[in-house]
Amino acid sequence: MYLGIDLGTSGVKAALIDAKGRVADQASAPLAVSRPHALWSEQNPDDWWSATNEAVQALDIKLRRAVRAIGLAGQMHGATLLGQDDKPLRPAILWNDGRSFAECGALEASAPTLRAVTGNLAMPGFTAPKLLWVRHNEPDVFARIRKVLLPKDYVRLKMTGEYASDMSDSAGTLWLDVGKRAWSEAILEACGLGVEHMPALFEGPESTGLLHSSVAASWGMDSVPVAAGGGDNAAGAIGVGVARDGDAFLSLGTSGVIFVANDAFRPNPTRAVHAFCHALPGMWHQMSVHLSAASCVDWVARLTGAAGPAEAFARAEAAGPAAGGEVFLPYLSGERTPHNDAHVRGAFLNLDNDSDASRLAGAVLEGVAFALADGIDALKEAGTRVETLTVIGGGARSDYWGRLIAAALNTPLVYRHGGDVGPALGAARLAQLSVQDGNIHEVCAPPPISHTIEPDQRIAERLSHKQEQFRGAYARVRTEGAPS
Repeated sequence: MYLGIDLGTSGVKAALIDAKGRVADQASAPLAVSRPHALWSEQNPDDWWSATNEAVQALDIKLRRAVRAIGLAGQMHGATLLGQDDKPLRPAILWNDGRSFAECGALEASAPTLRAVTGNLAMPGFTAPKLLWVRHNEPDVFARIRKVLLPKDYVRLKMTGEYASDMSDSAGTLWLDVGKRAWSEAILEACGLGVEHMPALFEGPESTGLLHSSVAASWGMDSVPVAAGGGDNAAGAIGVGVARDGDAFLSLGTSGVIFVANDAFRPNPTRAVHAFCHALPGMWHQMSVHLSAASCVDWVARLTGAAGPAEAFARAEAAGPAAGGEVFLPYLSGERTPHNDAHVRGAFLNLDNDSDASRLAGAVLEGVAFALADGIDALKEAGTRVETLTVIGGGARSDYWGRLIAAALNTPLVYRHGGDVGPALGAARLAQLSVQDGNIHEVCAPPPISHTIEPDQRIAERLSHKQEQFRGAYARVRTEGAPS
């Protein structure tokens, strides 16, 4: 058995796979996000460890005893600041925290090679601007920093006692020379840090240490190797077999991501497209990132008194595509691709006396689909071809949403068995590679196809007018100082 642990924003998921890659068991434990001020998003790192223990210990004990290796995946960009005693100095600042927008401009001014080296714009979501914010606003905390770890790597420290990270997650810090797959001393220096503050770097399938004997005993397994793993999106790609140049997936989780695997480093930051290392050696990837996707469905369910997302999906489907004139801008936490605007916020347009819960739910699903279409356009402008998208994440459970997205993107969507397991499955596959000699592409083969949703021209025609309105709306709501 191989164990994959995925530290998400809303919870920790643990999954066990057998030697043939079949999911044998899975479990999860919830997490909460703290938003003490506008633009802030934080979590207590020790809550990650508690939830990890809860999720792992909920797995079948007989299967746990057969675990040969563990892999980690996790939410990217989070700033976990540790002091001399390895205890957090403050709550972790998360990927969807927007407070460091001013520091982004300062970082680009002080590190003029940043875009070329990292392949990305400086955005508040990345780790480096967060550290500049701490340096400017909490200098006493900054002065006591011994190590800066990403969220999953704090869990790794608790598991193994090692300071280690993988290339894909580290690429999201803005401190990595992504082409060279090494820390950039110049960009670290621009943030008042050095390589000594960083963890050691590993490729995703490499072992980073052994599970502490005390942790192993409490989890009912041996002191097995812990693989480097990957950032959530790179690990999700491994889980659904997006491992060769041109392979692509769409993640419909809290955020929405279109991920394309590349066999070379191909940065294109102009339109806020991300370029990172993949979790496999010698591979990179591009992403369009949208900060609110399935989280918008949770939001509209609460807003309209639905029992949960399933009821919101059902209401939208009952109403049908473009049932009303309502247009939704899904910028509840700001937006990255293509706008790079931490301050913009969501909105409904064209509300009228007939707007009801069903039409609002439908507009939300359509608005996220339109945002994803903006993202795929940005990828195409970078010369990237996307022929099909494998769908993962909680939003993959709604075929109706899939029909809207396929029509808005004019791209077929492929659904695979086990796709809902997501990054935890990819983490488990990287664990398997860490101890098993074998072909990477055999271990990381795509799971069997469940079904495919082709673009429906009739739906596209019904959505076309609303999609045009959506495309023109951002210019009217954009915040001062955002890119034109």
